Amino acid sequence: MPIQTAADSISNSAGSPYGFKNRIINGAMAIDQRYAGTASASSLSGYLIDRWTIAQSTTGKLIAQQNAGSVTPPTGFTNYLGVTSQSAYTAGTNDYYAIIQTIEGYNIADLGWGTANAKTATLSFWVRSSLTGTFGATINNGGSRSYPITYTISAANTWEYKTITIPGDTSGSWGSTNGVGVQVWFSLGVGSTYGGTSGVWSSTNYVGVASTVSVVGTNGATFYITGVQLEKGSQATAFDYRDYGTELQLCMRYFQLLGSGGACGVAESATRASLTYVFPVPMRAAATGTLNAANGFLNQPQGGPNAITSMTGFFYGNGSTTTISGGWLVIDVASVLTTGKVIINSGSQGMVQFSAEL
Repeated sequence: MPIQTAADSISNSAGSPYGFKNRIINGAMAIDQRYAGTASASSLSGYLIDRWTIAQSTTGKLIAQQNAGSVTPPTGFTNYLGVTSQSAYTAGTNDYYAIIQTIEGYNIADLGWGTANAKTATLSFWVRSSLTGTFGATINNGGSRSYPITYTISAANTWEYKTITIPGDTSGSWGSTNGVGVQVWFSLGVGSTYGGTSGVWSSTNYVGVASTVSVVGTNGATFYITGVQLEKGSQATAFDYRDYGTELQLCMRYFQLLGSGGACGVAESATRASLTYVFPVPMRAAATGTLNAANGFLNQPQGGPNAITSMTGFFYGNGSTTTISGGWLVIDVASVLTTGKVIINSGSQGMVQFSAEL
């Protein structure tokens, strides 16, 4: 079998007969709506760049960033996700540290996992670390079925291409609608409770393999990854490179920013306004909204900007939540509004963040 090079590992979906071949979204790590390329807080246990989350059983051990360390990505890629250890920490029995993508059930339903017709899948990716040795990962269903796997990084600070074949699971319950379908975990340190045996399907919720390399165990250790692909079949094929606009829309099903001009309405009083908004991409489920007041304000033709002090609700019609399509906001300001039109303005990270993540 010929050796795969970085240049060989890229394809363009526009001319590909495969369609949605890669079930991973943002596998090339190009979309970063939340942080726009800045580093996450080491206290974070949650979403990083779009569709990728970090799990820290004890926060403060890892920090992550798009293009951390400013190394050159593999040929054909311009971005990667980089994780850096913040201390030399020995993972305890019940500890787990990892970066994860959760794939929606609709996007893996055709694999037929949990049935007698379960299909084989292949995971492929480019990885680089300051550490060498055997690393762990896992494929699971979010709780009751898991398939731990290992791969080897042979040379420090060198991009290496990895492929792993995963036999379809004929047991367990695998989501096939808009909930959790499959989770892909790349372990950065795991205790014995969550470390399983490589290459065996298990009914235990393993997130890695015991006694593999622990990134959190070395202060300043780095782990960089890009070109992540999960596809049907027993052999890795060229990376399914979707255009930026398509990839962004796929990400926006799960997370969107409401920014400048994204909502408009009227002043109800001197200190309160009601504004409507429509999501440019329908979301996976009714979204949860978070106000970033420091990053937004209201403008009026008669004057402004008016600093936002609070947001009292995300509503749709007479209900109490958003729908997948949009809704309306009630926003309070400290300064005086006048009768008439109101519009939102904000910085690059949006005034409101809407999440329908899995």
